[in-house]
Amino acid sequence: MSDDKKSDYKPVRGLIRGLSLLNNLNRFDGGARIGQLAEVTGLHRTTVRRLLETLQDEGYVRRSESDDGYRLSLKVRELSEGFRDDQWISQLAAPLLGQLLQDVVWPTDITTLDVDAMVIRETTHRFSRLSFHRSMVGRRLPLLQTAAGRAYIAHCPDTERESILALLASRNDVQGKLARNRIWVDKLIRQTRANGYGANHGEWGDEEKIGSIAVPIRHGEQVMGCLNLVYIAKAMTIEDAAKRHLGALQAVIADIEQQL
Repeated sequence: MSDDKKSDYKPVRGLIRGLSLLNNLNRFDGGARIGQLAEVTGLHRTTVRRLLETLQDEGYVRRSESDDGYRLSLKVRELSEGFRDDQWISQLAAPLLGQLLQDVVWPTDITTLDVDAMVIRETTHRFSRLSFHRSMVGRRLPLLQTAAGRAYIAHCPDTERESILALLASRNDVQGKLARNRIWVDKLIRQTRANGYGANHGEWGDEEKIGSIAVPIRHGEQVMGCLNLVYIAKAMTIEDAAKRHLGALQAVIADIEQQL
């Protein structure tokens, strides 16, 4: 039998249309209305509405009450959870962290987003003589209270940010309280962008003695992760940390991004 023989089964048109709708919705920064999606997909408005309502029932899209537009929800990330494209961490970032340690002495981490938290994927904590933590890989960092999380939130695409904040706002904890305070969140984003780095100085309850600055690692419009430097808060201010070490962090990130 020839490998080029076509399948005996006909393509499922509804599935094809649903995937096309998700793909096109992903291209709209900030969401899209039914009419816009009908225009770009070539589907009838009634078909688009039916598909969107189905996807909404399954949790993959959400409808905004303010502008009647539809946006992807964070659940769409589950579609790619089985796919891992993180070789850049081991192949590019890990060797550079070793070199960075020689310059800054303080420990540094590579973190990536995992649904509602940043997760440490690579670190020099176990090698830095200034670290009092050793087992850090896999540790989850709250998004709105840590430098890495703040750097990510401030620089990720708007649609992704809104989905993350909506998820956090549904929680009954400190993260939820902060996420629901949009004035505070907007100020945080503006300040982080103006500084060029995320920062925290003893603001995370679990690590009150720790300060940190973090910079996003970008690939096109996507934020792949963040590089953060951790220091003892009493040793220096956030401004001192940035003045002394931000340049070294940015140089490593530029190297990573160029190789990406």
